[in-house]
Amino acid sequence: MTLFSRTLRLASGSTILLLIILTSVGKVETQQTEKPVLHGRHWVAITGKPLGATAGARIFEKGGNAVDAACAMLGAVCTMYDVLSWGGETQALIYNPKTKKVYGINALGAAPTGATPEFFKQKEMEYPPSSGPLAAVTPGTPGGLLVMLAEFGTMSLEEVLQPAIEMADGYPIERSMANQMERQKRQIKQWPYSSEVFLPHLGEEREAPYPGEIFRQPDLKRTLEKLVEAEQEALAGGASRKEAIYAAYDRFYKGDIAREFTRGCQEQGGLITMEDLANWQTYIEEPVMTTYKGIEVYKLTSWVQGPVLLQMLNMLENVDLESMGYNSAEYIHTLYQVMNLAFADRDFYYGDPYFPPEEPIRGLLSKEYAKARLEQIIGERNDLDAKPGDPYPFQGEENPYLHLLEKWSNVGSSDPGTWSEEELKAYEESFLAGTTSIQSADEEGWVVSVTPSGGWMPACLAGRTGIGMSQRMQSFVLDEEKNPFNVVEPGKRPRATLTPSLALKDGRPFISFSIQGGDTQDQNCLQFFLCMVEFGMNVQQACEAPNIVSYQMQSSFGVHAARPGRLRLNNVIPDDVRERLADMGYELSFGRKTSGPMNAIFFDWKHGTMWGGSSNYGDDYGIAW
Repeated sequence: MTLFSRTLRLASGSTILLLIILTSVGKVETQQTEKPVLHGRHWVAITGKPLGATAGARIFEKGGNAVDAACAMLGAVCTMYDVLSWGGETQALIYNPKTKKVYGINALGAAPTGATPEFFKQKEMEYPPSSGPLAAVTPGTPGGLLVMLAEFGTMSLEEVLQPAIEMADGYPIERSMANQMERQKRQIKQWPYSSEVFLPHLGEEREAPYPGEIFRQPDLKRTLEKLVEAEQEALAGGASRKEAIYAAYDRFYKGDIAREFTRGCQEQGGLITMEDLANWQTYIEEPVMTTYKGIEVYKLTSWVQGPVLLQMLNMLENVDLESMGYNSAEYIHTLYQVMNLAFADRDFYYGDPYFPPEEPIRGLLSKEYAKARLEQIIGERNDLDAKPGDPYPFQGEENPYLHLLEKWSNVGSSDPGTWSEEELKAYEESFLAGTTSIQSADEEGWVVSVTPSGGWMPACLAGRTGIGMSQRMQSFVLDEEKNPFNVVEPGKRPRATLTPSLALKDGRPFISFSIQGGDTQDQNCLQFFLCMVEFGMNVQQACEAPNIVSYQMQSSFGVHAARPGRLRLNNVIPDDVRERLADMGYELSFGRKTSGPMNAIFFDWKHGTMWGGSSNYGDDYGIAW
């Protein structure tokens, strides 16, 4: 019996045991949270660092809209190295209340000149490197911020960058980042510009800044001031607000900032050229969307992993999840199997839609394809060798890659007997690492969801720009057998993990949400969404709810390893659920932390207010008014 037919039978009225660890569905409103809900009438600003949220609040208090505030928060968290820097990548979803449409922002950097499979294979690499100058794609975050501000914001660049410029001049650094610099100082010392900035006490017992010490970045401050100078000079010459912001864009990608960036990159062994920067551009896109029980859920398309959330929702729409019970063994098993199928599709079919071959996104997001995939889940044991499906017939085409699919497997590259405990711990941590989240909304109706990343610590600074370079090149593959859509090529964007989310209900914003955590992002976005929609949790309860983590998909980092059957459970999962999952063939691990920090905004149209939520661990923080 397939899972699909079995769950339909359950939905028809059979008695099942509900194993609910948090609360019964009927009593969920009484469940206490560790953090309070943020209630706002006028605006909400949430991001990965308290000072970053303050930057957004400052912009709102000056009369800016949610896009202005999001840009200010983006600038602030880049300056604070909240697992990203100015040389990283930005992707966003923006709801425009004037057009009542959701827009996508594609500011993911591209592979530079010379970045070919042959180049990396000659260096005896299985994948592009995970750190250093050769890991860098072109910087995307500056372009993404400037385009968002120019096209959807209301304020000047000078106003929006003011918090970031003040912070580059010096701010009291948090313990988590200061200690990370100290832990990674051996790598940082490889790069002279990085060492000068991140290790101010070079030669002493502690070489990184102390927690609470004023951390200064004079080169970065000057780079940001140059952007403002370009804007002000353009305004003085009669340019409009938008034209002046694009003058700053040109200075970064074609002017003196670009020259110093490429010089500093190439000096340290990187490949990025002036032509690479000049030819790169930010795209404003139409996102992809599916409906789940009448709710419209929007994601960016196949250049990130976002469509996997839509694929999973399409499958789960045919399953009676509520009857299973939140975090029962059957619920966890069902989610895990659906994740296996959607992420296997991601690992084989997702890539840059601006480069051939064309991704079969229509087939992948077909409701009929989802039903066909769901029928492939058999029995109550984990399928260690779940493979990508064939979406082409569901868009009226023949699959040109069937010969590759026949050989594709996650099994074999992840033999449990070859992994040390240290390697396994590092592997699991890599799934949760990186990225931050920005959520902002205002009373006019603007909503912004962003998951920027890249250029994280240990970051290699590009000369005297003060800009840490991206490490996103590692997400490419070098052989089409692994993914014919994501083979590295100059000018091409790697398929990234970054994945903001927006949901509309009855034509109005319902939830804006995103999360950090690499390959776990859409796993946790799925569970957050279901907690609210299926189990009646409020936004803060859903942010704090214990999740599961699958490691059966290929990692997007390092050597892209998979660990089929590996399942991480929250410590609160009861013994009987653990035992049943073990009997189903799962290799279990446990921890208090089972997701990256989730940030979200719920729109309460009944009362005309906004509810903000943020996970109960990490530095993520929000402010509302």
